Amino acid sequence: MGVISVTFPHFIEMSVGATRADRIWSLIQSISYGLIFVLSPVLGAMTDRAARRMPFLVWSTIVSVTATALLAKGSFFASAVLFIVANAAYQAGLQFYDSLLTEVSTPENRGYISGIGVGIGYIGSYIAIGLGLWYGDEFSTLFVALAASFLLLSLPCFFFVHERGNPNPQPVFRWRPIANGIGETIRTLRSSQQYPGLLRFLVGRVFYTDAINTVIGFMALYALNIGAAAGMSDDAARQHKDITFLVAITFAVLSGFVWGRATDRFGPKRTLMVVLQLWIVTFIFAAALGAFALAPGWLFVVASLVGIAMAGTWVSDRPLMLQLTPAHRIGEFYGLYGMVGRFSAITGPFLWGLTTYLLVERSGLPVLTGEAIAILVLLAMIIVSYRILQPVPDRGRQGTFSSGPSA
Repeated sequence: MGVISVTFPHFIEMSVGATRADRIWSLIQSISYGLIFVLSPVLGAMTDRAARRMPFLVWSTIVSVTATALLAKGSFFASAVLFIVANAAYQAGLQFYDSLLTEVSTPENRGYISGIGVGIGYIGSYIAIGLGLWYGDEFSTLFVALAASFLLLSLPCFFFVHERGNPNPQPVFRWRPIANGIGETIRTLRSSQQYPGLLRFLVGRVFYTDAINTVIGFMALYALNIGAAAGMSDDAARQHKDITFLVAITFAVLSGFVWGRATDRFGPKRTLMVVLQLWIVTFIFAAALGAFALAPGWLFVVASLVGIAMAGTWVSDRPLMLQLTPAHRIGEFYGLYGMVGRFSAITGPFLWGLTTYLLVERSGLPVLTGEAIAILVLLAMIIVSYRILQPVPDRGRQGTFSSGPSA
């Protein structure tokens, strides 16, 4: 939250200007996510062969923290390269972290435990926002503080999560076994009837994570531009942006536990479908802010909806993946899970950057108008994902929770 969503986009805008910021930010994100897109299946196959997954998480965190601490200390190009490395390592760490959910939960409480993880994670985001308010535009010092906080808050996971481990570990750094494992994954997907709903879920996940991650990634620039359009000073617009993120985080924390209970009671698939319906409403409202130049106060309403929907997505998404995945291939299939998420993180920023480039830099529309239209482009992806996911089987508990025609 502190680096990707709040600080680095602001650093880019201060470095290259508001008109070019969307395009430059989209290019940097696409390169970074493209790197982890290529590496995800390889890393997943490696963790399935390793004795433990935790060392992978530790080292990816160290790489991410180190590169983050070095941001804004040299040229803008150097900072862009360091961000690409830091974000790729962070995204790899997420893949390892998500696969550890089986170590700290049971099938009966997996949604609730996932909800606790999401809720506590967003509490950490308060620290990121607080550091941003404290250091302001002192980017070099701020990135060091964010990196140090990230490392400090990672230590409980490193020391207190105890894995059962792989009873039959194999050599990790041999290419042929890894390639064979990846080939087996591809063959499994081609014969997807062995794992009903898995391939459809992964395809649907491309579309909804595409839209969600892109909006989160550009939310800071959008909030700054809404403030500027309303006549706010640069400092006032930045503070308004930070408060907007605080509102989103607060609602994410509070709703994460509720979504966790809903996931356990009604099943992750039903819960995710309701979350996607909420995202559709949220995207429409968010686009209206820029299209009709609504008062900046309405941004807090959108932020609250974003927080609720964001928490619901991550709480229900991971348990649904586990529900569809064979137990002995969790690392490998979470590599695919991460891979489709990274693919969407390439295409989403690219579409946003292309849309704003054509409408703002080439056609001369106001920046805010171009961003509002980009949100509508992403809305179409949410709708597509909803249709794709409807036939996915739901083996969760049944309840009165409606998820649309497929319920």
